[in-house]
Amino acid sequence: MTSVPPDSPRDRATASAPARSSGSSLKGTSRLGDSIFRYLSTGSGVLLLVIMAAIAIFLVIRSGNALSHDKGNFFTTFEWDPDNILKPSFGIAVLVFGTIVSAAIAMVIAVPVATGIALFISHYAPRRIAQPFAYLVDLLAAVPSIIYGLWGALFLVPHMAGLNSWLNDYLGWTYVFKLSHPGSPARSLFTVGVLLAIMVLPIITAVSREVFRQVPRMHEEAALALGATRWEMVRTAVLPFGRPGIISASMLGLGRALGETIAVATVLSASDKLSLHLLDAGGGTFAQNIALKYGEAGKLGTDALMASGLVLFVITLLVNGAARLIIARRKEYSGASA
Repeated sequence: MTSVPPDSPRDRATASAPARSSGSSLKGTSRLGDSIFRYLSTGSGVLLLVIMAAIAIFLVIRSGNALSHDKGNFFTTFEWDPDNILKPSFGIAVLVFGTIVSAAIAMVIAVPVATGIALFISHYAPRRIAQPFAYLVDLLAAVPSIIYGLWGALFLVPHMAGLNSWLNDYLGWTYVFKLSHPGSPARSLFTVGVLLAIMVLPIITAVSREVFRQVPRMHEEAALALGATRWEMVRTAVLPFGRPGIISASMLGLGRALGETIAVATVLSASDKLSLHLLDAGGGTFAQNIALKYGEAGKLGTDALMASGLVLFVITLLVNGAARLIIARRKEYSGASA
């Protein structure tokens, strides 16, 4: 009788067969999971596009009916009277101006302040201070809009009178900050811009803070090792790396500022007058106009509000598209190549 050595090729093949079988099973399971995940991801993306297209089609259809009955110019008319049986007339001139100006004021105030707060939390404050401060910022982002609106109407508006008087005295020559009726309530686009800045501040701060935390540690240490001060390190290593993130955070904040409804409706004194005096009461925004007039609008009035909503929808898409282009052109600042 002949015996086969334990390390013969036949034994090695027999011993390795279960291992190959187990590996094939795991590989097949992994491929199945990848396929399911790929299909779910693709389906989610397609679903998003379908929803966006459905919203656009709905707004276009409803807007077409209103625009066909409009006796004025939709883009230059100041008044909003679509339910006038004899002469329905409405336009978005005041709404476009109010929406863009209030959002611009909010961004001019909020972006520098939010960037500074994010830098303080991520690079300057001690840990025992940074963590509660970051929690407070995140908590502000969760405050409902109606709370901001009530605070703005009951506290901010009365306390803006002094600032309005100061701006009128020292910057009234610019015409923009000239107060036509001194002593009138500060229910103006400027007050709305300040309120919107406070509302979008937590969003911009939170996103920027997380971006600054992703800066490669060796970049910061290299700058400090070369003799840079803390500010020089931030300026040369942190800000260039986080610039796309700051832009993205700003666009998120701008999206909320453009579409904010309840807070603006609570603070702003709506009117059909367009004035370049930003401290004067009056004006309007798309979201505020829809919120205030939807309940009392007739069939044509509702379609007219849908037309204004379509314009806001297009403005939002343009803003986000511009943000994507800016970020794509600044990929060299992303730090991905480091």
